[in-house]
Amino acid sequence: MTTIEDNLHRVRARLQQACDAAGRSINEVTLLAVSKTFEADAVCQAYAAGQQAFGENYVQEGIEKIEQVRAMGTCPGIAWHCIGPLQSNKTRLVAEQFDWVQSVDRLKIAQRLNEQRPTHLPPLQVCIQVNVDGGANKSGVAPGEALALARAVADLPRLRLRGLMAIPEPAPDFDTQRALFLRAKAVFDELRANGLNLDTLSLGMSDDLEAAVAAGSTMVRIGRAVFGHRERKVASV
Repeated sequence: MTTIEDNLHRVRARLQQACDAAGRSINEVTLLAVSKTFEADAVCQAYAAGQQAFGENYVQEGIEKIEQVRAMGTCPGIAWHCIGPLQSNKTRLVAEQFDWVQSVDRLKIAQRLNEQRPTHLPPLQVCIQVNVDGGANKSGVAPGEALALARAVADLPRLRLRGLMAIPEPAPDFDTQRALFLRAKAVFDELRANGLNLDTLSLGMSDDLEAAVAAGSTMVRIGRAVFGHRERKVASV
């Protein structure tokens, strides 16, 4: 039977190969294990195998899992990332419980997170989500609007703007995947050229991490390849 530890070993090997092919150090790419729909026990198994950064798409499920893992007391130092679409009525929960939010796509959400981040916690680490392929039903700011939003977010004192996140539509081959990711990299480079101190480009999932690394990703969000296939479920964000 394949274990989560086995899966993590394979994913890390893929990351190493991708970094070697791109002429990059594996230390430049963070592995974010996407634990949505999996139980707290699966998080603890991954933690025991050396994984410390975890992503959740659904706020309520994520909060419950965070509380369960904390109550166990066996997984100190976990960084929890909110990576799903964020509604205004859920910002307080996220500001209070998560360490990162990767899906900021409008100033109103950033302002609410800033206002609701408890003062005893460090600033909330955030990425702006960019819609690089123009899907009308997808979350994310348009590339041409990213700089203005980034400047406004960077001015909020209880947030720390770290970079960009993008989720392009699935593509059939490496070259097409890489081309889509390079659109996000171009926006990232533009923001840095305009004086924003960014260090995180969150691109790539289980099926396209190699193309993401080739395009310059500094964080890959891996769910299925770490935890296995998940059952479909209906969950509120």
